[in-house]
Amino acid sequence: MSSSDAQRGTSAARPDTTSEGGGIAEVGRELGIATVLFHTKVAEHLGLSVTDHKCLDLAVRAGEPLTAGQLAELSGLTTGAVTAVVDRLERAGYARRVRSKTDRRRVFIELAEDQLAQVKEMTDRLGRSAEAVLEKYSAQDQQKILSCLRELTEELREHADVPTG
Repeated sequence: MSSSDAQRGTSAARPDTTSEGGGIAEVGRELGIATVLFHTKVAEHLGLSVTDHKCLDLAVRAGEPLTAGQLAELSGLTTGAVTAVVDRLERAGYARRVRSKTDRRRVFIELAEDQLAQVKEMTDRLGRSAEAVLEKYSAQDQQKILSCLRELTEELREHADVPTG
């Protein structure tokens, strides 16, 4: 450990978080780019825009039919924008509007489960790859990675002013 490291309370073994090409910040940016490009390709394959695909993903993750207002809250989009998203998801066959049986004024976005198989196939393949990468790490390290990813996700939400979903 150098004397300047000792003064800062850092260790020579600590990863460089600032250097170009290999620092944590730079690798994080690369991960962000790769994530956006992956979801762009998935959306294209499904015949959707990236926004429509991610709204579909939010609806799938909800596990139950949502109202347009709920989807707007989860996505950070306006209700008008969500109406257009749902229109496009309906035309593509991924969703349909269904009136509440107890309150006809309420309309839910119901997903067409049969159409979601190709979405699941693409995302499951990536999930298996991610699991293979994580298996290289101890359970303790995996917990640290998970904690870090949760914190970074929350930071992204705060900077994007997107509500927690």
